[in-house]
Amino acid sequence: MAARLTGMAERRMPALDAPIFTALRPLLGRLPPDRFPRYDELSALATPTVLSGGGAPIRFVPPSVASREFSAHYEVRVFETGEVQTRPGSWHDLFNALVWLAFPKTKAVLNGHHYDEIRARRGERLRGTARDVLTLFDEGGIVVAAADPVLPALLREFRWKELFWGRRAEVLRSMRFYVFGHAIYEKALEPYEGVTAKALIVDAAPSLLEAPLAQQLRELDARAADHFSGAQALASTRSLSPLPILGIPGWEPANAFEEYYDDASQFRPRRPG
Repeated sequence: MAARLTGMAERRMPALDAPIFTALRPLLGRLPPDRFPRYDELSALATPTVLSGGGAPIRFVPPSVASREFSAHYEVRVFETGEVQTRPGSWHDLFNALVWLAFPKTKAVLNGHHYDEIRARRGERLRGTARDVLTLFDEGGIVVAAADPVLPALLREFRWKELFWGRRAEVLRSMRFYVFGHAIYEKALEPYEGVTAKALIVDAAPSLLEAPLAQQLRELDARAADHFSGAQALASTRSLSPLPILGIPGWEPANAFEEYYDDASQFRPRRPG
């Protein structure tokens, strides 16, 4: 019998219909409703175009015994074999697997950069800025598509109330937010004030924002992959804008009231410099 991701005990899947899970919605509907999927069921969701940074078909496998060998390193193993080690009963790892399926091009580019950085820095104690940027987005990223250039400017300037309240109608019409980071998805199971993602903002035609979800995800995946293919994207951890995700209209019931955005502990102003 194929192994299950549940390990020893069955665990009921919680409701995952909140807006924060929109990018995963097509995949969530294909998972067993009352348990974690088996490894073979999860791997079966990967199409032939879901490949590692090294071009190997992605499949999800149990974690191996810890090893210091270079070939056993998590990202190296993904790159060389396509095997994504996934811990039993781990929401963190399940969401990582689902992001591989939802954003395969971007995940492959990130995996390729990790592999190159690991090879180049073998024996060094520090990870380097490039891997820090990769990890920030991989764990905590969000793709923001915007058809109105004024709105991303407000986001970058930390003008949260003006953006999400004063321009609320424009945000709902001209912006789309798709979580990429699997750690953000895990936090969304029990969301709390202050959850902050790192935003990759891309320009988008209004027609794309009205397109079917699958088409939006394909285009934004390609755009994000193209962004991270360039070395400049990895030059600084400040290249990605912080975004308190519970401020996004409709992502938290309390943000339907203006005073919600007056909480400076969550919606912090931009620091000088």
